[in-house]
Amino acid sequence: MNRKFLIPGVILIFATVSSFAQIREIPKPVRETFANQYPKAENTDFKDQLVKVDVNFEQNGEKFIASYNNKGDWKGTEKEWSFEDLPGDIKDGFEKSKYADWETTETRILYLPGGGEQYRLRIRKSDVQKKYLYFNKKGRLIREAITL
Repeated sequence: MNRKFLIPGVILIFATVSSFAQIREIPKPVRETFANQYPKAENTDFKDQLVKVDVNFEQNGEKFIASYNNKGDWKGTEKEWSFEDLPGDIKDGFEKSKYADWETTETRILYLPGGGEQYRLRIRKSDVQKKYLYFNKKGRLIREAITL
């Protein structure tokens, strides 16, 4: 193949593949479940991830992301939060953890099916060392995950 066509061809393939996720219509069960669950949502933006759908929205001036599978089953919702506004138990749990000297770059409250609630902190020590920490309501670190 001629080299002058190789790079544009590769770019065209990547553009086609990445835009495929946006071509499919959002499944009706997802739209219905979301509308029933968050009837006062504003500025909604459905993001099709092929195996799930994320819905970015605002409600009462706060930003959320709700996730659903393609059948419309709710998988959870996360809400933007600030570290300063976290309950004392969560702050205390973080400050007593081995990651207390790491920088907190993002804080979220996760609302889970069945009424569960977790607090997720994205932390970093360097450009390479980054993690998510998950705390329960009592401030206990329940799991951690590496992030990019």
